[in-house]
Amino acid sequence: MKSVLIKEFATNLNLKTVVECEHEREITTSEVNRIGLQLVEYYKHFASKRIQIIGNSEWSYLKELESYERKSIAEKLMQYSIPCLVFTRNLEVWDEFKEAAKKHDVPIYQTNYYTTKFISKSLDYLDRVLAKTVTIHGVLVDVYGIGILVTGKSGIGKSETALELIKRGHRFIGDDAITIRKRGEESLVGEAPSIIKNLLEIRGIGILDVSKLYGIGSIREEKTIDLVIEFDEWDKTRNYDRLGLEAKSTEILNFEVAKLEIPVKPGRNLAMIVEAAAINHRQKRMGFNAAAELENRMLNM
Repeated sequence: MKSVLIKEFATNLNLKTVVECEHEREITTSEVNRIGLQLVEYYKHFASKRIQIIGNSEWSYLKELESYERKSIAEKLMQYSIPCLVFTRNLEVWDEFKEAAKKHDVPIYQTNYYTTKFISKSLDYLDRVLAKTVTIHGVLVDVYGIGILVTGKSGIGKSETALELIKRGHRFIGDDAITIRKRGEESLVGEAPSIIKNLLEIRGIGILDVSKLYGIGSIREEKTIDLVIEFDEWDKTRNYDRLGLEAKSTEILNFEVAKLEIPVKPGRNLAMIVEAAAINHRQKRMGFNAAAELENRMLNM
């Protein structure tokens, strides 16, 4: 199970430390919990492994309580060994909570963000660092807003095609090794490992820095993967799909992504084919399928 250190989380979200813990704690879930029923000491189904948040509404309720009542709530909350407690809007942290946190070695932080904004930023960060990942050999490009992962055997022309696409004004994300993570249950996001970010290898030339050669506008940090195109060496004995009626897909991290197999042989303009594939994919998402249209015409005739 992936995890992130509490101190790393606090640093990335610019949290102010109110109570520091002696033993390093870890976050293992991307969910957060805004304390609610715990204020009346109801702990059935309490999600104690999540980051706990006190916003303006919870703080206003606690403010109306007597000191001994706040102490009882804080003591019970900290007994569950929560990862940390965050007060939003830079709200005051009462001594009763500080004492209970020190006793149970639970860190407390403050943030100037509004509660909803902090929750949004927390979920975005935790989804990114805790997501399952896989590394795939290929090239990732953004063509007309469609994230295309080009795969195929080494030396088949993936990088050269990416270079031509960059020259045509499309954007480059990564070459050779693409790290893919699952964003929620809805999409896959790919990026290049930091050590090879913005770098493209062209056999016979060597390593090129795309951002330096073609400008910062030619690159992207990451991109949602909408389509996988596999370059395959031309085999005249094989029957290739000529109409596009058969929808293919590939599975990455238990997520289905549309896939095309493009046969490669001398003379084929692969960059132009990838552009056409991107436009065609967009049309299909908008409800138009040229192959289905042809089939309907033939049936009508």
